[in-house]
Amino acid sequence: MEENRYFDIEDESADVPVKKLKYFVDGEFKVSSTNNYMDCYNPSTGDIIAHAPQCTQAEVDAAIESATNAYPEWSETPVSKRVQVLYKFKALVEEHLEELTYLLCQEEGKNWTESMGDVLKVNEVVEFACGAPHLMKGESLMQASKGYDTVLYHHPIGVFAGIAPWNFPAMIPHGWMSPICIATGNCMVLKAASFVPQSSLRLAELWREAGLPKGVLNIVTAGRNEAEIFLKHPDIKGVSFVGSTSVGKHIYKTAAAHGKRVQALTEAKNHALVMRDAKLERTARGIINAYCGCAGARCMACPVIVVENDIADELITYLKKFVAEMKLGPAYDPDTGMGPIMNEGHLKFVTDWIEKGIEEGAELIVDGRNPVVEGYENGFYLAPTIFDHVTEEMTIGDEEVFGPVLCIKRVDTFEEGLAIMNKSRFANGSVIYTQNGHYAREFAFRTDAGMVGVNVGIPVPLGIFGFTGHKDSFFGDLHVMGKDGFAFFTESKCVTQTWFPETEEVVGKVDTWDGTISSMPDKYK
Repeated sequence: MEENRYFDIEDESADVPVKKLKYFVDGEFKVSSTNNYMDCYNPSTGDIIAHAPQCTQAEVDAAIESATNAYPEWSETPVSKRVQVLYKFKALVEEHLEELTYLLCQEEGKNWTESMGDVLKVNEVVEFACGAPHLMKGESLMQASKGYDTVLYHHPIGVFAGIAPWNFPAMIPHGWMSPICIATGNCMVLKAASFVPQSSLRLAELWREAGLPKGVLNIVTAGRNEAEIFLKHPDIKGVSFVGSTSVGKHIYKTAAAHGKRVQALTEAKNHALVMRDAKLERTARGIINAYCGCAGARCMACPVIVVENDIADELITYLKKFVAEMKLGPAYDPDTGMGPIMNEGHLKFVTDWIEKGIEEGAELIVDGRNPVVEGYENGFYLAPTIFDHVTEEMTIGDEEVFGPVLCIKRVDTFEEGLAIMNKSRFANGSVIYTQNGHYAREFAFRTDAGMVGVNVGIPVPLGIFGFTGHKDSFFGDLHVMGKDGFAFFTESKCVTQTWFPETEEVVGKVDTWDGTISSMPDKYK
């Protein structure tokens, strides 16, 4: 599909062709009128590979208008017909899986299998959203009161805004946000992350190819000032956001104050408690996957382990051995164990945190700074890093670093470890490694986190369940995915009705409650 694609090539003769990206509105890819474009990098090489427009206020308004105009017809389209588009979209994603994987590797830096998982997570939620004809069914009760029947319906609401982060360019905008929104009869305007918009825009091409009507999905890349429009615009009914806690709080407060529903998924500092009876070699491999996967740039990473002193040194021996085996390299090389950091700015952010940890007195036992990746010296690489003897007064163990940096906190007992974990202001995920059923159950029952792993380092639920962060990891009432996802994108309508017999005459009075109280004592009827 070459006509009206999401980009133009700025210089066909360049050694590294650079794409000039467009935005997507009313079913068409359009060149922005802005003079402000953001550099998009291939983090494996350090090369600029695209320029993303910082869309103007007028262009964001046009995207909202397009969605608003599309909503009446799309909301009235039978749900069984709406999901046919999702079935076709899912098939197209499967058809283009390797292409999408490569594109994501190129723009974000996750290794091949991690990037493929990012794409497959799109289809996981799309498949769930295809169940909308069942999941949108309401409830009914005949004879709710004598002669009265009640039916509850689930209706779409209108236009939603999705504000996506850079760390999962496919899964979050086109898995967490758009499929359920679209399946339930709403329309959406997505703000793709300006560093990594290509995967999202390419998926928009597939949505269009699947038959999604014009205006149902629109995509812009914009700065914070333009994104602020979503929070106050009268035609936006709700906002789905993933990003930092400070921004999430602002979005929640501002959008809610303007009558919008909000789901804001924010930062984390997930902890794992390693008990003395844990299978240490297997546990060590799970920990490395949990803190090094996606180069640590995921809110379900596990960058802190709280380990019982009795086995701490033995566990660290395994950790050092396995991280030494980790192969750094370009994201799109299938042999790469860990790809680069997303861009130079984020690399500096993470390395500044490492220096902060040293200043705070944590013991740096594995230093991943300044690695050499032969042939890719200009890429944004950081090797796995490990701090030992991290204490509670050190910020390195409490704040989100969002990189492959592990902090080890030592404790003597289960109770001490659990108390440390629950003290965190974040509560996205938590993990226990143990073979003891009692401690596993106690942990699952008493941990503050919304997603809990027992010998599972990344306890991310499948799309049929909700993504259930707590505390400063989430703001709102209804989470993404699962039943919460359907509730977020719909509102309930309750219809109570009665019918009068053709032969009945109007006799007597109509009760104040008009038959809607079923428990009135007989003497008062």
